[in-house]
Amino acid sequence: MTTTLADLARERCARGAKALHEAEIQQLIALLPGWESAGLEIVKTCRFANYHETIAFVNAVAWIAHREDHHPDLSVHYNRCQVAWSTHDAGGLTRNDFICAAKIETLLAN
Repeated sequence: MTTTLADLARERCARGAKALHEAEIQQLIALLPGWESAGLEIVKTCRFANYHETIAFVNAVAWIAHREDHHPDLSVHYNRCQVAWSTHDAGGLTRNDFICAAKIETLLAN
């Protein structure tokens, strides 16, 4: 069964998720435009017109993170925000990281 970005965005994060193998990481990162695998995290820099839009995005990401009980590292600037997902408890990337990234992609598309 092939997973799409929309399928991934509809999933919910699971407690106790296990680290993914490199083949799984490559399959999932291919679904996420602009995201890069960087060691033990996936990262994307999102650009906006101004500070207000950047902070609105940060607040939306915070809501997603709270709802999924999975929290990214954020680097916030005037017109951009870098988002980095990783699952420290699993010692690497889990499906939860990709689920949350897919939810952000859905947010950005709207």
